[in-house]
Amino acid sequence: MHADIKELSVYDHDIDLFESQYPVPEGITYNSYIILDDKIALIDTVDQRKDDDWRTNLLEILGDRQPDYLIVQHLEPDHSSQIRWVMERYPECRLICTAAALKMLPLLTDCSAYADRIDTKADGDTMSLGHHELTFVTAPMVHWPEVMMVYDATANTLFSADGFGRFGAPDPTLPWAHEARRYYFNIVGKYGQPVQTVLRKLTGKEIDTIAPLHGPVLEGDLTEYLSLYRSWAAYDVETDGVLIAYGSIHGMTGEAAQKLRELLVAAGAPKVKVIDLSRHDLSEAVEDAFRMSHLVVMSPTYDGEIFPPVHDFIHHLAIKGFRSRRIAIVENGLWAPAAGRKMRAMFEQMKDITIVEPTITLRGRMTEETIAQLTALSHSLLEK
Repeated sequence: MHADIKELSVYDHDIDLFESQYPVPEGITYNSYIILDDKIALIDTVDQRKDDDWRTNLLEILGDRQPDYLIVQHLEPDHSSQIRWVMERYPECRLICTAAALKMLPLLTDCSAYADRIDTKADGDTMSLGHHELTFVTAPMVHWPEVMMVYDATANTLFSADGFGRFGAPDPTLPWAHEARRYYFNIVGKYGQPVQTVLRKLTGKEIDTIAPLHGPVLEGDLTEYLSLYRSWAAYDVETDGVLIAYGSIHGMTGEAAQKLRELLVAAGAPKVKVIDLSRHDLSEAVEDAFRMSHLVVMSPTYDGEIFPPVHDFIHHLAIKGFRSRRIAIVENGLWAPAAGRKMRAMFEQMKDITIVEPTITLRGRMTEETIAQLTALSHSLLEK
């Protein structure tokens, strides 16, 4: 990172669930940044969980100096808890944000004491700090409506808000893609079109460093990160293979799922992954569904409905914008199978989903008839 830019990152390794729903066994980082120039710009703050640590680090970096600007890229509370503290402590500091953020700001913090020190920026607006020339790049719905990124042309650095974020520690030597993918599809994934829009805005800008609000700063060869983000935003297939996601009450549907895995491998599937939705982390299941080219969902009927862990999985796919995939449906039921048609109804609401016909209906334990049905499905699913 450029010598004038200081990372103001706090690593929260005590948190168990990010946004009260996503397991983060490696924790999460809250990143903000300071550009030290003729004018000093502070970019974003922190989650209230780590406000004391953040303030201590900020005061150590600033010393006797004071920030001239607080640039707010994203108002979500894990980045904005210290806005009021900064603006009250530094009475000459001006807050920089989008017009959408200005409307939302009073909903999150009392800004009445510094309302006359707020300046809004539109897409393409610039600001000089002395040597560093900043350009503001609005990024609405990546993944809130008020978001903007900041491009520093002097340092060839993109401050990317929640874009290019990652769960886990800030260590840049750790593998990036898995936790970045899980973060993307579970948090940003619904908004692929806005992500594509902002990526187009950045075309032609020389970027040597990407500084996100979560995870490590990305430096050096950025080809992999940019390529993956373009692919994710376009809902492209990343891995040619089949994800079998099943729920099983007494083990019979699970047994059929394992048999289908064997049959798919024999039919030439390049990769097959089987997950038990009762035990597998839901955010990882969503990540895998977006990553792979084919999906098989298998559910017993439960109280005349889809087995709840399977229903939750499909529901999460729907709200995250799952699309453009080839899927198969397998239901199981002893006396009144209903899960199949209900799963079909949920998938039919999604965009560009190809449902492989027919829905397979199993009746309890696996039989020779079951194996024959699953064998036929394994071939149908892989047809081009």
